[in-house]
Amino acid sequence: MLILSPSVLLSTTADGYVAYDLHLDRLYRLNPTAALVVELCDGTRDLEGLERDLEAVVGDDWPHWRDWLATAVRDRLVYESMPDGVPPVAAAGPAELAKQADELQQRDRVLAAFVCQQRASQLAPDDPDVSLRLGELAHIVGRRDDAPPLRVSNRCIEQLYGRFAGFYDESMLGELGYCAPERLHRVATSALGARTGLGVLDLGCGTGLNGSRWRDQAAHLTGLDLSEPMIVKARARDVYDRLDTAEITAWLDTASERFDVIVACDTLIYFGDLTQVVRPARSRLTAGGVLAFSLERGECDAYQLSDSGRFTHHPDYVSSVVSAAKLTLVSLDETVLRYEYGQPVVGLLAVCRRPETDLDVA
Repeated sequence: MLILSPSVLLSTTADGYVAYDLHLDRLYRLNPTAALVVELCDGTRDLEGLERDLEAVVGDDWPHWRDWLATAVRDRLVYESMPDGVPPVAAAGPAELAKQADELQQRDRVLAAFVCQQRASQLAPDDPDVSLRLGELAHIVGRRDDAPPLRVSNRCIEQLYGRFAGFYDESMLGELGYCAPERLHRVATSALGARTGLGVLDLGCGTGLNGSRWRDQAAHLTGLDLSEPMIVKARARDVYDRLDTAEITAWLDTASERFDVIVACDTLIYFGDLTQVVRPARSRLTAGGVLAFSLERGECDAYQLSDSGRFTHHPDYVSSVVSAAKLTLVSLDETVLRYEYGQPVVGLLAVCRRPETDLDVA
């Protein structure tokens, strides 16, 4: 019986398959017919059975494919019986596959690296670092749309804002005409009315440009940011009652506090899948509490990683995420957030409310 080598990883392409053998460190490129032949080598057919099942596809060209299959057997892409001593792909975990991908990329074997990283991402779909590496490799090999990561990695954010913290305010307010904090505050306040004495949580607070807008309405103002240098700048601004250096999804998952307002200004642009933040944020809202956030507007159906390293989001996707989280979408406005290279960056301002009658609130 003919069987594909158990150490082979397969990845579809526009014109067939790429197969990478982890055991032999060998890459194969398969056209559509070769891909079909390999798919049928599943241990249930011998050569005659394969010829019979391929007759409608290959017709009189079977001798060519019989010779091709002999070559595949010789090269150990396909075996005539289950081989001994060949470690199966199933034995390789995401960490091992990701390490192999890194080693392959260092040897400039980026397509094989992509195949390994793709499998690692399938095994660890919720690991943002694995997804990010897949996105990087997909971009290099021209398959960027195959694997958008769920979010930008913590390491990337820490490095970016560690360098940016020293001149963040001057750059954003001066060169880029940054107006997102003001505009997000305006639409959120419209939903809140004249309420004051609020418990406010500022996700991705940065240097405090957004938090300072909320000081007069807040009885208690908490800021979170992944970057310690940005937290240092926010502390110097002296508008927060509490500041934590933390990854926001982990913080939301473990926190016990509830807030009247949760705001995220230019924070969710580093998340593709908004559910990662919207759902746990909902659990931290009081009944009738408001979640307000800004995004960069995208044209794709859901979200896309742009050349800037930030995600764009389509309005319909935002609406669906809010609805799935059992929040009411109060408003979703399109506006200019800032300017880059003299061009406006068009964004979305979303304001959501947790129902007043939500029985899930303690």
